[in-house]
Amino acid sequence: MARIDLVDLAHSYSGNAADPESFALKPISMTWRQGGAYALLGPSGCGKTTLLNLISGIVTPSRGKILFDGVDITPLSTQKRNIAQVFQFPVIYDTMTVGQNLAFPLKNRGVPKPEIDARVAEIARLLDLTPHLGRKATRLTADAKQKISLGRGLVRSDVAAVLFDEPLTVIDPELKWQLRSKLKALHRALDLTMIYVTHDQTEALTFADTVVVMHDGRVVQSGTPAELFDKPAHTFVGYFIGSPGMNIVPAVVRGREALIDGHTIALNRNYDGLPAGARIEIGVRPEFVDVAQPVPGLLSANIERIDDLGRIRFARVRIGDAKFAARVPPGFSVPDNVAGLVFDPSHVHVYADSRLIEGSA
Repeated sequence: MARIDLVDLAHSYSGNAADPESFALKPISMTWRQGGAYALLGPSGCGKTTLLNLISGIVTPSRGKILFDGVDITPLSTQKRNIAQVFQFPVIYDTMTVGQNLAFPLKNRGVPKPEIDARVAEIARLLDLTPHLGRKATRLTADAKQKISLGRGLVRSDVAAVLFDEPLTVIDPELKWQLRSKLKALHRALDLTMIYVTHDQTEALTFADTVVVMHDGRVVQSGTPAELFDKPAHTFVGYFIGSPGMNIVPAVVRGREALIDGHTIALNRNYDGLPAGARIEIGVRPEFVDVAQPVPGLLSANIERIDDLGRIRFARVRIGDAKFAARVPPGFSVPDNVAGLVFDPSHVHVYADSRLIEGSA
């Protein structure tokens, strides 16, 4: 188990002399605490798997260092880093039994048989594999095979960290929730540092204590699920996390007001002195914009459609050229064409060139 420090870590598959903006991973400096559950979240090509492979030693960084508990392990091989990695597709030995698969990493390291048996029994119990220990792995279902793969990564008690590269991609959707819950329980039981790569926000937010959101090779925000939802530090975080995502629209911001197509929205903070020449936008999640009856003095919008999600309804509306999603209160009868919009000023954020501006109280 280890604390992991990334120090100005960056990588280019075209070599260190490449244009810095073309790097698959732009410079990152951050610390991951021992025993933490982390998720690297972002779309395909954002750099999350590159970062995972740098930590595991599969890829050598173009720049920067990786420290485990303060020790520079950047030049070390994967084996010497004492890392366990679980991949997207289950890696198991079909000719072995489930128990033999779980025992394999320990047997290779010369662990005494009584210790192997005890550890295999513990991991099998945690993964609900005990009834299958004597079965050949070849005819098991995909989720059972991935459980074996997970178990092989977890069976060593001395690993510095366990890395998961989209481990639930090939799992039936009905079983994903069960395996996510199982992983969370395993993390609590074993106190291991776990890093989980995914493009699925539900997987990231339900597994991790800290979610690291990546975009275009950069970490754009790292925080708890609540922090990412309530206060996105970047517009990408706003519309990538949430369903539907945050409303991001161009606006003219003066002091404590934002203007959209000539309509005024009150702000909770003062935004005088915004960066000159920056692209200014406001962001507000649909959960904090309510549809209301149109009345004088209330911002009005044209209704394009209603999305009924069962437990909640969202109206898709337009204010001039700006499109919004807004919450429809329970029991509210939606007008045919035009509705008023009520904004919660405490949840309306201002962004300059996609970065959150704090404003002043």
